[in-house]
Amino acid sequence: MLLVRHGESQWNVPFGAVRVDAGIFDPLLTGRGRGQAVEAAERLADEGIRRIVASPYRRTLETATIIADRLGVDIEVDALVRERCAFSCDQGSPVEMLERGWPELDFSALAPRWWGARIESVRSIRERARRFLERAENLADHEHTLVVCHWGFVLAVTGRSVDNAEIVRVPKGAAVSGLWP
Repeated sequence: MLLVRHGESQWNVPFGAVRVDAGIFDPLLTGRGRGQAVEAAERLADEGIRRIVASPYRRTLETATIIADRLGVDIEVDALVRERCAFSCDQGSPVEMLERGWPELDFSALAPRWWGARIESVRSIRERARRFLERAENLADHEHTLVVCHWGFVLAVTGRSVDNAEIVRVPKGAAVSGLWP
């Protein structure tokens, strides 16, 4: 299975410059972020991806759509792979808004408030990641699955801090990493 962090978002730019929460809720990608998603799709072209699972945040849905269009693969939305709720960008959009933006996707499995109500603990995101990995173990196409997710989710799974649009391979049978900075 492969994990890819979303492309650069409108929140990443000001936060990266001053390390202060920018107050932008569920941001979209920047032009650079869309370009990063295109580049990621090209790097993934020879991976035989048959399944794309994406977090319901708009930045991951945009990234996943760009990749899915290039690879000719459908997108499944799964809130288990969402970001750890800690900043303004981690406040999601209502299902109705997501359905308007991505009418071709199925959001029926999402709760009305699918994102966290308060800061999520490290223990909680690691438990969520563990549940996802356990479920993913049973996928017939595990090795050909791409998960479009977030910095915190990748960190919980692998112990690695990744850049926007960075791709990480997670072997079958992998456990959630015990590392967290």
